Amino acid sequence: MKKINCIAIDDEPIALSVISQFCLRTGGLDLLTCSEPQEGLQAVIDRQPDIVFLDIEMDCLNGLDIARKLPASTCFIFTTAYIRYALDGFDLDAADFLHKPFSYERFKTAVEKAVRRLEYIRNEKECIIVKQEYNNVVIPVSDILYIEAMENYCKIFRRKGCYTLSRMNLKAITELLPPRNFIRIHRSFIVQLDSIQHFNKQELRLTTGQTLPIGRQYAEKVISRLHSPGNNNAHHDNE
Repeated sequence: MKKINCIAIDDEPIALSVISQFCLRTGGLDLLTCSEPQEGLQAVIDRQPDIVFLDIEMDCLNGLDIARKLPASTCFIFTTAYIRYALDGFDLDAADFLHKPFSYERFKTAVEKAVRRLEYIRNEKECIIVKQEYNNVVIPVSDILYIEAMENYCKIFRRKGCYTLSRMNLKAITELLPPRNFIRIHRSFIVQLDSIQHFNKQELRLTTGQTLPIGRQYAEKVISRLHSPGNNNAHHDNE
């Protein structure tokens, strides 16, 4: 079974302990717990987990507000003692709504629902369709090495050594890509994570040998993302 990366955000230690125990019992769930809501939100943005377990009534930051700020592709499950938020969970397209205290069987059902949604999303994201001249071109996501912006055009470099020149801008293409597989390293470059071999704060080298610059304003997030669990193929060069 492929490891499923999860983050639980809850300001109650007991609640986080229950979720941790249930994840261990289920198996295949790699969990990071966050008791500070703001830190939890940042962890989700940086790590882009598969599933987020999200409490609602917390100090400083409400879980509903966090849900609205999550990346669009994030699959999340509300965990709350307040049943009155069930409709909000539906409106925000939560994968499920766990009413505390919930049983292990109910937890397992919610996780299974989330996993089915993840599989659907991944199947939908296997290819992107971009405009090239007056045609639509289908490109497998796995075939994309990196993307370079050129004014109102983009070059989509492929693993097979060619590239597709699209009349779409970088922002439009970014919205088509599964965010967990790609990283913005520069105002002009987006790179497939598994194509990165070596990196430092100034540049990175791809498995195919190309070297690309890392923009100063992106450096901190790039380094943090590449050091996070699940991105161990790329090596940090000494500077």
